[in-house]
Amino acid sequence: MIDLYCERLQPSLWDEPINAMSNLVFFIAAWVSWRLADNLNVQFYSVKLLIYLMIGIGIGSSLFHTYATGWALLMDVIPIMMFQLFYLWVYTRRVMKLKPIIPVILMLVLLISSLLTLPLKVLNGSLSYVPALVYLLGLGIYNFQAKKQKKFMFLAGVVTFLMALFFRTLDQAICPVFPIGTHFLWHIFNGVMLYFVTGCLLFNLKVNQSNLLRNKA
Repeated sequence: MIDLYCERLQPSLWDEPINAMSNLVFFIAAWVSWRLADNLNVQFYSVKLLIYLMIGIGIGSSLFHTYATGWALLMDVIPIMMFQLFYLWVYTRRVMKLKPIIPVILMLVLLISSLLTLPLKVLNGSLSYVPALVYLLGLGIYNFQAKKQKKFMFLAGVVTFLMALFFRTLDQAICPVFPIGTHFLWHIFNGVMLYFVTGCLLFNLKVNQSNLLRNKA
């Protein structure tokens, strides 16, 4: 059994009910993002893959907070890392219009820095998400300064992720006074963040798509 959070006291399957059920937010974020993509008529395969990865995050996290085993931990971590890397690729290529080599380098730096910090227990294990926060902040600043679509929506995503990290870090420290912990709030704020950053991407892709069609006309 892997015991990382306040709520888990035993190795039984249903010992983290709140942490497990709070993963519903990822499925909601995926559904709302799918509806937004449909309404905007943004039908890129990359968008669909990002939404599928959101669902994968919800499934993987649900498995880990149910089984709390090594294989379940992998199912939890891998979809999160895949979403981060693929989102970085799509945004830098389709919105920032960077040449492929630059996104590849950025992705490698993100992957390596995340893996190097993953085993560390600093900040209750939240240190491994600091590279993602740095990248998210960088994209948010670019989105704002370049006057891209929904610039405040992306910045709201950055603030939401900061809140998520705060509650993830707080979890173990608050156990004596709040036994269920705060990890479920990490899930909830993360789900909201995923919608914000994906929604911002969708609006920018819509503009690019419209410009492409206009140029062909």
